[in-house]
Formats: sequence, structure tokens, C-alpha cells
Amino acid sequence: MHPQLSPQAELTDVHVDVQRTAVLRGLDLVVAAGEVLGLIGANGSGKSTLLNVLATLIPPVAGTVQVRGPVALLGHAPALYSQLTLGENLRFVARMTGRDDAVADAALATVGLAAAADRRADRCSHGMRRRADLARVFVTEPSLLLLDEVHTGLDVTSAALVDHVVDGVRRRGGACVVVSHDRDQVARLTDRVVELAAGRVAPVVVA
Repeated sequence: MHPQLSPQAELTDVHVDVQRTAVLRGLDLVVAAGEVLGLIGANGSGKSTLLNVLATLIPPVAGTVQVRGPVALLGHAPALYSQLTLGENLRFVARMTGRDDAVADAALATVGLAAAADRRADRCSHGMRRRADLARVFVTEPSLLLLDEVHTGLDVTSAALVDHVVDGVRRRGGACVVVSHDRDQVARLTDRVVELAAGRVAPVVVA
């Protein structure tokens, strides 16, 4: 971690309701620059909701959310246009962020999909689509990376790409929040782990 830097994200007394049900209740959380934070919790505890709050996609009904720099969220389903090829998807992202097409092509090559650049996303396996989603991170270079069960659908070789992506964000002084049901995976990949329960987070001691 880089404790001398300002927090990458800070949530203070955050309350969030989903369909009139309280999901987050007075939640406090600081994600330090250079930190990889693991987030665990039971199904329905609000992990994905918390990631959406960090991504500024869901505003709290009370409390404050402060996030520094660009954010990338990789959710349960890869964020690709099904009718576009993998290359077209990545080039679209590159252009939207003011980058050249060559950056998108290089990102696809990094995740091992250069040969599939002309294949439509809806004709790719879930694992291929997931790798293309990871390629988005190489294109956009976010300061805060949010990963929601990103290992799902990846084989052992492809799963190593997650480590590569996370390490790149950390080396740039950014931060990552990793959600996973696999506690061993979270413990291996992260600097510390917190658990979401009853709308708040608490530290987890990892043996």
C-alpha cells in the first residue's frame, strides 16, 4: 500500500436502500491507494450493491462517497456488445477514452485474444468474453478497479490474467476491490479482507 497518498475511495456512514429494503446501513470503508481489498459476504449481503456505490452507479440515501480518478467495474457478466466483434468492442472503449485503436488491439493480444479479434462477442465462450472484459482494464487504466466474481468462467491459465490486471493497477498507485465466494482466492490476491454483514463491513483475520 501507499499510506502517504490520499484514499482512493472513502465511504462514510453510507446508507443504501434497494427496492425499499435497507442494504447498506451506516457503512464506513476506506480503500487506500495501492491497496487490493478483498470483500466477502453471504449471498444477498449487498456486495454487488457496495461495488456499484463505489462505481458511483448507485447514490446513497445518506452518507458520503468520495472516489478519486477513473473507475472500472467488471461485473458478473462481461460488458460487451454481443453484435460487435471483440476487436470492435475494445476499439469502441479505446475511442471513448481518447485512445488509439492500437491500444485496444494490444490489450486483446495481452489477454490472448488477438486471433479472435474478428469474432462476434455472442459467438465466443464465456471465458473468452471474460478475458475481453479484462482487456478493457488495459485500455482504460482505471485508478479504482472493482472486480465482482471475476474468476468465474476462467480456467487456471486465464485466471492468472486477473493477477496481472490487479498488479498493473497497484503499480500505477491505484486500488482494487475484489469480491469472491472463494475465500482462499481472496486471501491470496488481496492485502486485507473485510466481510459485509448486516449492512456494514468488518475486518477478517486471514490465517
